[in-house]
Amino acid sequence: MPRSVTTGSPPGLLSWPKDALRISFGVIWLIDAALKWLPGFRSDYMSGLMGEAQGQPAWLKWWFDFWINLQHPSATFFAYLVAVVETLIALALIFGFARKLTYASAIVFSLLIWATAEGFGGPYTAGAADIGTAIIYAIVFAGLMALSYYAGPSRYSVDYYIEHRISWWWKLAEMRRPVPVEPAIRDMSQLPARRLSA
Repeated sequence: MPRSVTTGSPPGLLSWPKDALRISFGVIWLIDAALKWLPGFRSDYMSGLMGEAQGQPAWLKWWFDFWINLQHPSATFFAYLVAVVETLIALALIFGFARKLTYASAIVFSLLIWATAEGFGGPYTAGAADIGTAIIYAIVFAGLMALSYYAGPSRYSVDYYIEHRISWWWKLAEMRRPVPVEPAIRDMSQLPARRLSA
């Protein structure tokens, strides 16, 4: 009989809320990604980035100049790249594919968006009303990582099924190595014989 894997948490503990949060967040990302495929995003891509560079402190000028000079010659390519990355993140969240890799990559991507297209949220500029959404996304991804660490493998994910077929897949999917659990004894005849004492 094949052995299942777990990280030590009782079966079902925090499983469905963690998965519900992951899938809901994936739907939000999918809606956001769909908007990135619209022509308006591509046409306004560079002007948005250059607009965020305006009013930044002088010590950040080099940062925004670097990203503007890098992307300006191929602005359409980078706009499509953002749309593709957001779509892949959304689908990986919804289906639960390579969760650890997805969460870590999405944190980096969100912080990069926050530090460029959102201008670090601009809390130090006149008229700023919030710190930006991408930093909040990064925190949600970190929260999903923490939930995955404590709750263990997710039955409602593609990873769960891949892990049963590819032994090393847990390195891309789980926050810690799942430990094998012996199958439960279902038949009393499998119990070892006990000696009766007089």
